[in-house]
Amino acid sequence: MERRSTKPVSVAAADPVEADLLAKAQGGNLFAFEEIVRRHQRRVYGVALRIVRRHEVADDVAQEAFIRAYQSLASFDLGRPFAPWICRIAANLAVNHVRSPEAREEALPEGHAEMPAREGGSGPLDGVLEGEARRVLQRAMERLPVEQRAVFTLRAVEELSYREIADALGISIGTVMSRLSRAREKLREAVLPYLGPAAARARGDER
Repeated sequence: MERRSTKPVSVAAADPVEADLLAKAQGGNLFAFEEIVRRHQRRVYGVALRIVRRHEVADDVAQEAFIRAYQSLASFDLGRPFAPWICRIAANLAVNHVRSPEAREEALPEGHAEMPAREGGSGPLDGVLEGEARRVLQRAMERLPVEQRAVFTLRAVEELSYREIADALGISIGTVMSRLSRAREKLREAVLPYLGPAAARARGDER
C-alpha cells in the first residue's frame, strides 16, 4: 500500500516588524496601516497592472484592495505574511474588473512595464535580442485571456502556491494548473525564436 506523507505543509513566517505594525493596525492605529500600505503599494499595483493593463484602473484596484484588507484586518492571522494575502485580494478585484460589462481592455503604450533586463549579458547584440524578447513577451502577456494572465501573474511573478491562487480566484487547483499550463505554452511559443541556439535545438528535438 502506498504511504502518503504526513509532513505538514510549511507556511512562510511573517516579518516580526510587519506583524507588529499589523497588530497595531488591528487595534485601530491608522499610522501603522499607512506604513503597511507604503511597504506593499508598488507590489500590489504591479499585480493589478499585469492583469488590467491600464494605469488608472490598476491604481483604483490597488486602492480598493487596501480598503478591503483594512476592513478584514481583524480576522487576519498575524502569524502569516501579509503580502500574499493582499496580492490575492488585488488579483481577484482585477479579474472581476476585466470581466465586468463596463470594462474595456486597452493595450498599454509600447514598451510599458517591460520586464527588467537580466544582468550579466555577454554583449550588445545579446542585450538587443533580450530587449526584443522582453517586448515580445510583454505583448504575448497582454494577449492572454484574463483568467490565464491572472494565474500566470500570481504563480510566476508573485510565486503563490496553487492553493493560494485557487482560493484567491475561486477556482479549483486543477483549473489553476490547466490555465497556467496554457499560459506558459503561449508565452513559450512567443519568445522561442529569441532564445538562441538552445531554443533552436529544442524545436528540432520536438519535431
